[in-house]
Amino acid sequence: MANRLRPLHLVAKVSLQQLELLDQQGKHIKQYPISTSRFGLGCEEGSFRTPTGRFRIAEKIGDGEPAWMIFKGRSSTGILAQQGGDEDLILSRIFWLDGLDPENSNTHERYIYFHGTNQEELIGTPASHGCIRLRNLDMIELFDLVSVGDLVEITE
Repeated sequence: MANRLRPLHLVAKVSLQQLELLDQQGKHIKQYPISTSRFGLGCEEGSFRTPTGRFRIAEKIGDGEPAWMIFKGRSSTGILAQQGGDEDLILSRIFWLDGLDPENSNTHERYIYFHGTNQEELIGTPASHGCIRLRNLDMIELFDLVSVGDLVEITE
């Protein structure tokens, strides 16, 4: 689907811990459970909070890597994670976001991503350190559907 003509739109609804994939006309395509920050919402540097507002996908990282691949510094480590553990690992695929609003313009510098997780059992509850987590197979599916430049909205 990488050669599609129209951009897609992602809407992350924090209160529902759900992500909705919409076409450009706003028609529902698919929905995914997510996990946002356990520290709440906010755009402050170092807050570990999930920012709100309008964003775009600035970079897609991890194409072709296996599910559960651990990323450090946005590079594959060559090591597959296992389910669980206390560490907030970045797995499978990454969307690195750019903030489009004045209050979230620091999003890229804060390294706010959509990514797979080793804590899939916490999906559906606020549990991350600011990023938006998805189940690994959901993240891979979504990665193949969206493109760099597609719009993202994170709402309360």
